[in-house]
Amino acid sequence: MIEKVTVAVIQAGSALFDTPRTLDKVELYCRQAQKAGARLAVFPEAFVGGYPKGITFGTHVGSRSDEGREQFRCYFESAIQSSGPESDRIAQMAADYQVHLVIGVIERAGATLYCSAFFFSSEGKLLGKHRKLMPTAAERLIWGQGDGSMMPAITTDFGTLGAAICWENYMPLFRAAMYAKGVQLWCVPTVDDRLTWQSTMQHIAIEGRCFVLSACQYLLRSDCPAGYQPVQGDAPDTQLIKGGSVIVNPLGQILAGPLRDSEGLLTAELDLGDIVRGKFDLDAAGHYSRPDVFSLSVNERPNESVKFDA
Repeated sequence: MIEKVTVAVIQAGSALFDTPRTLDKVELYCRQAQKAGARLAVFPEAFVGGYPKGITFGTHVGSRSDEGREQFRCYFESAIQSSGPESDRIAQMAADYQVHLVIGVIERAGATLYCSAFFFSSEGKLLGKHRKLMPTAAERLIWGQGDGSMMPAITTDFGTLGAAICWENYMPLFRAAMYAKGVQLWCVPTVDDRLTWQSTMQHIAIEGRCFVLSACQYLLRSDCPAGYQPVQGDAPDTQLIKGGSVIVNPLGQILAGPLRDSEGLLTAELDLGDIVRGKFDLDAAGHYSRPDVFSLSVNERPNESVKFDA
């Protein structure tokens, strides 16, 4: 494994309900990441497909509206599949700009949407995907739940990649499972723009003795279509998601960011030796784990509701 690697975290907003224009932004930032010498670029949660901050899809407890169903149809049409032209275009970008990508997408599978992270190699291959295990609050109206079969640890020549999407980072058993898989570059597509998010990222870096790359959206009302009516207000410059992207080393030290109130690209050179230096006194999945007292069982089987036997 190489000793040092430059990485990039992208803070930007989707062109909501306009996937072709969003893919143009992906390419823009891939180009910037390549110019910065990055081997890995991490994009925010739901970047391709969009995070519909501030709208209700016409839903109240016990009722749905026709207008909300139509809005969901538009959202559904913005989602992508892991095997399809949009994914092929992202894969080609990864190859063209010679950068590994971890990118938040809204994934369409059958008639269900998932909030996912896709992993692409710098050769243009889809290496794996992770579906968010637990959508938070109103996200459960529009996204399904992932299962344990899609919690990959991706091996590269500069370290092992894993992804935890937004509030999955608050799931201690999920973190324990990923630490046991040996994740060294903890990639965090998110839309959490609270000031407290930075402390969560620092905690995970210290607990897992890993590098944490947190990519948050920066979304304005002007990034949304004309009929979009968020609760935050309708002025074009209204900030729907304010950013806060950050890169943290295994001892919790901030290497870049936090970036707030604008789009942009953060970069940092990671000294991968810091991972082992940190685990000298704390290895959560090893000498600090006390398996004689605690244990965790992880179900990695696909969770299929219907199975057909040949």
